[in-house]
Formats: sequence, structure tokens, C-alpha cells
Amino acid sequence: MTELENNLAKLEGHIARFRKNGIGHLIAGERWTSADAETFENHSPVDSKLICTVARGKNEDVDRAAKAAHDAFPAWRETPGPVRRDILHTVANKILEHAEEIALLESYDTGQALRFMRKAALRGAENFRFFADKAPEAANGLSLPTDQHMNVTLRQPIGPVGVITPWNTPFMLSTWKIAPALAAGCTIVHKPAEWSPVTASLLAEIMHEAGVPSGVMNVVHGLGEESGKALTEHEAIKAVAFIGESSTGSAIMAQGAPSLKRVHFELGGKNPVVVFADADLERALDAAVFMIYSLNGERCTSSSRVLVERSIYDEFVQKLSVRASKIKLGHPLDPKTELGPLIHQRHLEKVTSYFDLARDEGAQVLAGGAVPVTPPSEGHYVEATLFAGADKDMRIAHEEIFGPVLTAIPFEGEDEALSIANDVRYGLAAYIWTGDMGRALRLARNVEAGMVWVNSENVRHLQAPFGGMKASGIGRDGGDYSFDFYMETKNICLAMGDHPIPKLGL
Repeated sequence: MTELENNLAKLEGHIARFRKNGIGHLIAGERWTSADAETFENHSPVDSKLICTVARGKNEDVDRAAKAAHDAFPAWRETPGPVRRDILHTVANKILEHAEEIALLESYDTGQALRFMRKAALRGAENFRFFADKAPEAANGLSLPTDQHMNVTLRQPIGPVGVITPWNTPFMLSTWKIAPALAAGCTIVHKPAEWSPVTASLLAEIMHEAGVPSGVMNVVHGLGEESGKALTEHEAIKAVAFIGESSTGSAIMAQGAPSLKRVHFELGGKNPVVVFADADLERALDAAVFMIYSLNGERCTSSSRVLVERSIYDEFVQKLSVRASKIKLGHPLDPKTELGPLIHQRHLEKVTSYFDLARDEGAQVLAGGAVPVTPPSEGHYVEATLFAGADKDMRIAHEEIFGPVLTAIPFEGEDEALSIANDVRYGLAAYIWTGDMGRALRLARNVEAGMVWVNSENVRHLQAPFGGMKASGIGRDGGDYSFDFYMETKNICLAMGDHPIPKLGL
């Protein structure tokens, strides 16, 4: 039996119950069908087969979940930080127990290569552990004395929050939002992406099994324009954390405005990797290839524009084309696979629409630019693609394609590199490759991006802030930055003596 066949056999063992029973909402610790009994179908991007039916939540279902989160909030808020810490560590332990199941299900549900989903499951456990250890100190504040007063700050959980997560690496990104919210003392209503609902349901089961009290973690499945909209408009929900498209973020902000809902957005990106002639070019090549062709290019921090100094442009782009043409396209459960199928037929059509557009704009297609003639299975496959000869005004240089598609643009000198890097509506991440540290520091300071990696690919440190500028988002995740969103900071001013008080009306 090959490794692929072995993984497929294990997958069938894990997925059988979802095929049989479908996926329902989890509200106040119980499994629910939708109030109107409606469902939608969830198909795998790997072979287009039906995985399961999913409850299609709407206003009544979201209302039930929001009320459950509201009712559970006082007790969870008052649960001591060390107790929350222990519960979240138990969640992390159980994630590790289910790690292989999570990776197999996520790979089949999203089309992501198993080699990456195995790491995503482990990252999910790491997220819970990291924020578990921060739970006892989440409420801590500062002492800010003056001559006559002592100001003392503390932090308090904001209340029930809505968490809306995407389909690209859904398990890991769900834990990235849910773990700090729970550590802070908030309760949650989670609305997963309708294109990848399986591991969100499994995560909720794991958390319930780990001892997260009923009503603290609730899940409502459904379509964005139905259950998502109901969640962002609900009066009981005090804040919404969302990962997804910038246009959807705008809609959520408008929907939450009447109730003055706090929002935290991690949105789109058109991230530059800037390569100077004095860089370590082999390492820059490795990083550029990895950051666009891993995770099917369906990642917000992908380096989808490579800006290369003109003196090395032809040589570097030629090497890129060789590497792109050798990317291993295959069934995502095959350990050798580097690039799996895209999440959905609609997304495949969006990505492939840029192939003719690139040619029409005058760009060269040096690798890919097509769906494979003989795909590994009946899924939504596309070849790793490289556009060259592009300029900054082309749509392929401006618009987020969100697939395994890289656009190469030449530049002359530091000033032009910075100008091209900043000439997009997005500002999430940037990658700078140079041997000149002065230049690296200047560019890192002036590039319009919330995160900059110098001579590195995207390597995450959980204490560091994660988030973007411009149309790439609002707010920061990571370390105490997460608590800035999920908690309110309160100042208490204490008089230390009989300071003079102004007198009126004598």
C-alpha cells in the first residue's frame, strides 16, 4: 500500500461520521439542526465528491448562539485565570491527540497539501498553549502615579465576541482567534467559512470534551450573507474578529456600525518580495518560491509580487521559472505533493481568469498559466504560474489573485523599489532581500506594510504583532496585542491626600 492509499484509508475512517450524520451547529454544548431545517452541501475540492451536508444557520440560529454566549459570559469572566489556563492546555493536549485526524480532514476539505496541514494542526495546539499561559496575566494593568493621585489600570473582557474565519487554513486560523478570546475571558460565537466547515466542527467537539463550559464556545455554520450578517448585526455580540477579503471586511464594518461594534480585520494582501543584486540570491529564490507556491498560494501573507533589481532580473526570473515548473502538483494526501487543488470551482475560475488577462496586458507567462491537461483527480487544479515582463500598472501587479501565481517586476534602485512596493491598496506584509543593512532598515521603515521580514520568509513569533495597513486590515494579533482587542482597559484614579478641589457656588 502506498502512502497515499494509506492516508486515504485513514481518511475514510475519520470522515465516515460526517458523511453519515452531517454537521450541525454547536450551541450551549448541544448539537442543533437549523431552526428551519435547511442545509447546504460541502464538496471536496480534491475530487468534487460530497463530504457531508451542513446546517444552514440564519437569524434564529445566530440569536440562540449569541444568547448562549451572553448567558455563559459572567461565569467565564469570573473564572480565575489559572483555571482558564488549565482548560486551554487541556484543549491543546486534545488537539495533539487528534492531530493526524485534523490534518487529513483539513487536507481533504480544503485541498491543501498534507505536508502543510500536519504543521497547521500542531500550530493550532501551540496557539492554545501560548495564550493559555497568558490567561492568568490577561487582566494585569499598570501603576501610573502622579504627586497627588495613583492611577491604576486593569483589563476586563469585552463580552461575547463573533469570530468569522476563512477557508484557506481554517483550523489553525480559528485557534489563532479563539484561543486569545477565551484566555481573555470572552465567550464566542464562531462562524466558519462555508467552503471548509469540517475541522471547525471537530475543534468545537474537542473544546467541549476538554472541559470548556457549555455556552462559552458556540458554532453556527452557514453562508456569509445569512449567518455571517446576522452575527455581525447582533446586539449581544460586542466585537467581531474577521479574516477574509477586504470587501467583506467593509461590509462587516457597516453591519456592525449601528451597535458600535469593535472590529478586528485581517484582510487581503498583494505582498512584495524585493530582491536586490547584493542579496544571497539562492536563499531569496527559496523564500520567494516557498512564500507563493506553498499552501496553494491561498495565504494572505504570500509574496505574490517579486520585485527584482534590473541587473539580475533576467537571471533570477529564469531560475524562478525553472523552480515553478518543477512544483509537484498532486493529490493533497500524497506526502510528495507540494501543490494541491484550489478550494472551489468559483475560486479556480477567478484565478485562471488572470491568465488571459496577463497575456492581454502584455506580460509573459514563463511557467504554468493553465489548468493541467491530466490532473491528479477530478478537482480544481491549476499549475504553478509565473508572470514576467510585468509593470506596476498591470492588474496582475495590483489585484489579489490568491492562488499559486507570481508576478515578476523589474526595478532600478531603492527609490523605485519602494515606490512599486507601496503602489497597491494593500499593506499586509513585505519581504526584503539585501546585503546592505542600512538599505534594509530604510525600506523596512518606509514600506507600507504591517509586517516586514528582512532576509527571511514568513517566520512567526507568537509574541510579535500580526496585522496590516491600508486595505489589509485593522488591529493586531499576537501576544498582548490580542488582548487589546478582546479586552477593555479601565483606569482607576485614587486620591492620595487632600488635594485642592476647585470650589464653585460659594
